[in-house]
Amino acid sequence: MATNIHPTAIVSPKAKLGENVKISAYAIIEDDIEIGDGTIVGPHACIYDGARIGKNVQIFQAAAISNAPQDLKYAGEKTYFYIGDNTIIREYATLHRGTIDTGKTEVGSNCLIMAYAHIAHDCIIGNNCIIANSVQVAGHIHIGDWVIIGGGTVLHQFSVVGKHAMIQGGQSVSADIPPFIVAANTPMKYSGLNLIGLRRRGFSNDDILLLKEAYKVFYFSGLNTSDAKKELEEKFDNPHVADIIKFIEKSQRSILKK
Repeated sequence: MATNIHPTAIVSPKAKLGENVKISAYAIIEDDIEIGDGTIVGPHACIYDGARIGKNVQIFQAAAISNAPQDLKYAGEKTYFYIGDNTIIREYATLHRGTIDTGKTEVGSNCLIMAYAHIAHDCIIGNNCIIANSVQVAGHIHIGDWVIIGGGTVLHQFSVVGKHAMIQGGQSVSADIPPFIVAANTPMKYSGLNLIGLRRRGFSNDDILLLKEAYKVFYFSGLNTSDAKKELEEKFDNPHVADIIKFIEKSQRSILKK
């Protein structure tokens, strides 16, 4: 099926549009754009230079994709915003391309970015993530695969959220969130494993038990971070626990407290 462009849309002839792309009324598509097959761009949406959008993406009304970053150091350098296949960007979301630091911002495949969410420059969002309404993701944040972030949460720049983690809505995140856990309560703290999410994704009972034991060591043994990491290395031989150890090794900020 041919591309369907509404007569009121403004689409640069330089933009590269795949097959069966739909551009709705009053949408704006700038020059340096690539949009994959089957993607739908809603009314009044703005797709700015540097956007690289995958297949079967749904972009709802008035979303802004690949706009210039809100970084005073940005000097107009050529950077990009990548969106993976089958991702949904809901209305009024604002997604900013990278700066010279990394050259890109990226949202993975099969994600849901809800209304009024903001993803700032130089962020990496993994696959199968849900970023709920009005979540504010500051610059240089890395979010792993299968992460769920509840509505109204704000994340401090350079934070890291490990894969399969879940963050309760309305939180202020200034520490790194380890993988596989729930971060909740006021003030926010480690609140156990993301058990429902892990079971839905096929984690075995044995794996879940080992993860529970690993976090007992990390949070409740009385060991400092370095000694707890050493204990995990010596006590566990499991790929998921290995992911926790890698997370601790790479963290450059404080890690969420118990």
